[in-house]
Amino acid sequence: MSFIDIFAWIVLLVVVATLVAAFVALGVMPGRIARRRGHPWAQAVAVGSWATLIFGFVFWPLILTWAYVDAPARREAPR
Repeated sequence: MSFIDIFAWIVLLVVVATLVAAFVALGVMPGRIARRRGHPWAQAVAVGSWATLIFGFVFWPLILTWAYVDAPARREAPR
């Protein structure tokens, strides 16, 4: 193998690793946001995120929006 062949394989491996990392980051993001914000259905948001990424990316922005919406209102302390 020449240097160009080895370099091409290294570049290919880096690209594949980057794509896998981006896929995992996108799958985890809405669930983490929902849990951090105290969403009542945080687990459903996490499952929906992975399901939409695996079966098609179309509804993933909707799941991301759902992670930010429906957070319970914060109660003020009684005076």
